[in-house]
Amino acid sequence: MAKTALITGASQGLGAAMAKRLASDGFNIAINCRSEVEVENGGKQVKAECEAFGVKAECFIADVSDFDACKSMVKEVKDIFGTIDVLVNNAGITRDGLLARMSEEQFDIVTNVNYKSVFNMTRHVSAVMIKQRSGKIINVSSVAGVYGNAGQFNYSASKAGVIGMTLTAAKELGARNITVNAIAPGFIETPMTDVLPDSVKENCKNMVALKRFGKPEEVAGVVSFLASEDSNYVSGQVIVIDGSMSM
Repeated sequence: MAKTALITGASQGLGAAMAKRLASDGFNIAINCRSEVEVENGGKQVKAECEAFGVKAECFIADVSDFDACKSMVKEVKDIFGTIDVLVNNAGITRDGLLARMSEEQFDIVTNVNYKSVFNMTRHVSAVMIKQRSGKIINVSSVAGVYGNAGQFNYSASKAGVIGMTLTAAKELGARNITVNAIAPGFIETPMTDVLPDSVKENCKNMVALKRFGKPEEVAGVVSFLASEDSNYVSGQVIVIDGSMSM
């Protein structure tokens, strides 16, 4: 039976690149989208691109900040594919602003999507993996969660929390042959960075030793390694992917 990877927030950006890379590696792909709009405006295209590699792919609608919605989606994925071997907790949003002017709503929505979703998904998928006695969980953090970033109090807090959950889950689930790791991307060419003014983009690139933004495919390559048999003895790690920005 082919293995299955479930990727949250996979209709565009990093999630879409990860889905296509894992499909090329032979995984069946469960593409999580937040709404029918996301399915129409990205999910269906990602599905078709994954299927071009000869694997099965399906879109699943769920707001991953909702505990029960995650439970229902995980059951549906398991029923359709028979197994969940890889979980990539990728869904994330930003609502940037300085702490002094940040609203409670800005804080809550970012932490619910970026942080609570990792608990929701890991809680339900790990139950499947424990029964299988195997699995790989890959959490998408950020360099902002490792080093902090002015104007991103909410985002940095959520991504730092993801690292804490990664380390703890790795210790709790290791005895069941489940590895848990995190990646911490820096500036990557995604819809999140596309909206930045050119002057800001140039300043950001000057902070990076490689003098460019990373490509989604370069992040997806690291996810491919962590999802593969080659990483069977790698767990509880945070892999920074930032072109030496944070050195």
